Amino acid sequence: MRYHPGLFIPGPTNVPDAVRRAMNLPQEDMRSPDFPKLTLPLFADLKKVFKTETGQPFIYPSSGTGGWEAVLTNTLNPGDKVLISSFGQFSLLWADMCQRLGFETEVVEVEWGEGVPVERFEQILSADKSHKIRAVLTTQNETATGVTSDIAGVRKALDAAGHPALLYVDGVSSVASIDFRMDEWGVDGIVSGSQKGFMLPTGLAIICVSQKAMEAHKSSKFPRCFFSFEDMLRTNKDGYFPYTPATTLLRGLRASLDLLFEEGLENVFARHHHVAEGVRRAVDAWGFKLVAKEPKWHSDTVSAIWVPSNVDAVQVIRRAFDRYQVSFGSGLNKLNGKVFRIGHLGATNELMLLGAVAAAEMALVDCGAEIEFGSGVAAAQAYYGSRRNDLAKAA
Repeated sequence: MRYHPGLFIPGPTNVPDAVRRAMNLPQEDMRSPDFPKLTLPLFADLKKVFKTETGQPFIYPSSGTGGWEAVLTNTLNPGDKVLISSFGQFSLLWADMCQRLGFETEVVEVEWGEGVPVERFEQILSADKSHKIRAVLTTQNETATGVTSDIAGVRKALDAAGHPALLYVDGVSSVASIDFRMDEWGVDGIVSGSQKGFMLPTGLAIICVSQKAMEAHKSSKFPRCFFSFEDMLRTNKDGYFPYTPATTLLRGLRASLDLLFEEGLENVFARHHHVAEGVRRAVDAWGFKLVAKEPKWHSDTVSAIWVPSNVDAVQVIRRAFDRYQVSFGSGLNKLNGKVFRIGHLGATNELMLLGAVAAAEMALVDCGAEIEFGSGVAAAQAYYGSRRNDLAKAA
């Protein structure tokens, strides 16, 4: 008998029952007089998640990739120069988009396993006396490598250089899971997606832009249609959309936000750190290494784990799925076959991650890894048990 697989990829994530029930409803009229009762509070509550008082949120029926394109094409002009670092598959893809859209793209290559090179960015920005760089693009959490970067540090670098460039952040696998502070960090554009920390199916690009970015929008001549801010602003102010919205996902988003606020955002962040640290203790007990090179880079939403040289990570992932009905993330690009990833974001808890660690141990041993059964599980249990009271107090 085939059971529903345990889902431990870094997105799409598990959808809580309350969210699933909220989406299980008949289709509704998105032009009805009472539709704004749903949508206007959504816009207001998204600002709480992004921690902004003045930011302008937008919800597109798209993926996070669409959110990237929306922010870029609505605030910049063809040929503008942007600064970005590439240190994993998704930061690489964002840089690729910039190049394909015709921006002059300065890419700082960083070894995979590290994060945004704050010091190098400050040097480049300080040397840009003519302020040719119009935007700095950063990835808060690189999903491919399990690396979280210092966005506050990038803001400090911009300020130290006295540079007016816009600061844009890919927060697809960090928002609603790892602390993000739009106003405090001076972020001008944040991009997220429904299928990660928001605990929804794929299908919504959820973004927010600053008033500085909205001012830049006024002089943007980039061709756009579906992702036009103008069309959204004209209809969103009354609670409507310029085209058919994903109404069931919006109902799910309402339920998701309610769950996040009921738990409390700071408690959500603490829970993610707690379950992630248990996985990291398990990896240490196996004698394995994370792709993230230092603790300062460790992600609380996904752990990318090197397998021994005699083990094929592709086979580990396949074995986990076929034999144990558990899904792990694959190694992407240059990490293919060398790395598997355990996602621990969204609706996760200690028991779920203990099961993931146990399944990983069995799949690894089946594929030739020399580890002791239960070693990772015991290490995670010991950590979870020792911190149980601290987490309960936080809740």
